[in-house]
Amino acid sequence: MAQNQNAAENALEIDRLATQLAKDPHSKVFMPLAEEYGKVGMWQEAAAVLEDGLKLYPGFITAMVALGRAYDHMAQTTKAKAILEESVKLSPENLRAHRTLIKIYTSQGLNESALQSCAVILAVNPRDEEALSVQSALGGPLKRKKEPERAKPAAPVTRHLSAQPATAAPAPVEFTATAPEASSAPEEIFVSTPAEPKITSTDPFIMPVEVMENALRTHDQTGEQVTVPEPDSQAADTMLMPPPSPHAGVVAQLEAWLLTIESHRQDRDTTNKPHPKTS
Repeated sequence: MAQNQNAAENALEIDRLATQLAKDPHSKVFMPLAEEYGKVGMWQEAAAVLEDGLKLYPGFITAMVALGRAYDHMAQTTKAKAILEESVKLSPENLRAHRTLIKIYTSQGLNESALQSCAVILAVNPRDEEALSVQSALGGPLKRKKEPERAKPAAPVTRHLSAQPATAAPAPVEFTATAPEASSAPEEIFVSTPAEPKITSTDPFIMPVEVMENALRTHDQTGEQVTVPEPDSQAADTMLMPPPSPHAGVVAQLEAWLLTIESHRQDRDTTNKPHPKTS
């Protein structure tokens, strides 16, 4: 009688929730209605209600897990596995989803995936009997894969300078000079020579002055002594010696030349002097 009484109570609750959902289709009352369907084994009706609810509330984790369990009870393993793995991605520690996944993985021979779900459950509740039994049946806890050992870096090689072989000195570089190409016209080479002093005047009194100036200018520029015509020996005897100076030689020669010119001019004046007429 108790069982019949529970069934009657479930039927009344299903009618009440179904009526409420019909009045407000956007209500989340579809969740308790799906649970009542599951209690009495009406998994097809539960899956239909949950599918309609997830259309309005996508990403509702509790509804996704409930729909996965409903698919599992209806032997729709592919759908159950897909929606439960999606729910685990959104909520990695959802124990109800992992319990159903352990059942599916074990039936499909996916032992490693089953052990991973067991590890999640045991991390939250280390005394979970269901997870422990499955773990023991599958050969114990999941062993972590050993990471490949990284190759140790080679020790730096130190060499002593004395131990290094002597390297040969680099060979001298030979440069070959190529002859310049012959030009069409030979190049003219001009050699600068000191210009000779130019005398622009023929006046016997101005000429020595110009000669002296040009000689002094040439002496200052070239540093060489300019050759001046030697005066007459008689006039040189009467030449007065000036005080020493940087241009003493040139000055002495010019003065002697002036005296010679002056004596020649006197002789010319005497020669050109008109003679008195004789009666």
